[in-house]
Amino acid sequence: MTTGPGIPSPPSHVSPPHAVARDAIGTDAIADEGLAAFLRVRPRLFGIAYRMLGSAAEAEDIVQDVWVRWQMADRSLVRDAAAFLTTTATRVAINVMQSARSRRETYVGPWLPEPVDTSADPGLGAERGQALASGVLLLLEKLTPTERAAYILREAFDYPYRDIANLLRLEEANARQVVTRARHHVANNRRMAVSSTGLRRLLDAFIAAARHGDVASLEGLLASDVLSASASAVAA
Repeated sequence: MTTGPGIPSPPSHVSPPHAVARDAIGTDAIADEGLAAFLRVRPRLFGIAYRMLGSAAEAEDIVQDVWVRWQMADRSLVRDAAAFLTTTATRVAINVMQSARSRRETYVGPWLPEPVDTSADPGLGAERGQALASGVLLLLEKLTPTERAAYILREAFDYPYRDIANLLRLEEANARQVVTRARHHVANNRRMAVSSTGLRRLLDAFIAAARHGDVASLEGLLASDVLSASASAVAA
């Protein structure tokens, strides 16, 4: 996407991507009413895109795209600048998601937001937490316990297929097939009922593994879910 003139993009891995360098814009530009309206909602625009895509870089691209569209818009017809900008950001993010889905790409957005520095913006930290919770919910809704275990271990923690197979008591070739099937299910519209308890257990275990390296507890939970599902299937 094209970067809007006058709106520099700070490195997303160093500081909150919406931290605009106002001094670099210039005092004359700051006085512009359209730019001022954009700057007021820029953090919200980034939060919307980040929550939907889970990628700091893609969210920043969305913000820059919205800035370009805002410059080109007939502002005399816009009654509510904030509503116009947030709606535009949402629509652009949806287009990005649909484009990725149509190409059958799997990406971190739906379930594992990229880490960004949230120390200067507690609101952004809340956005990231909400994105992660939404992502874990999606995995619970779309994947069976076996698919979920294989998918998380492979996609989030880069486990070798051999280790996934050992944990789930599968042949390595079968573990590969399970991951492939899980990727397909993440991209389609299948949904299953999810309990709030199950969501909280998996979310807590995932966060502990991602933040503190407690992968053993996550492995145990995933394996336990697989065994419980197998036992339920046999009983039925």
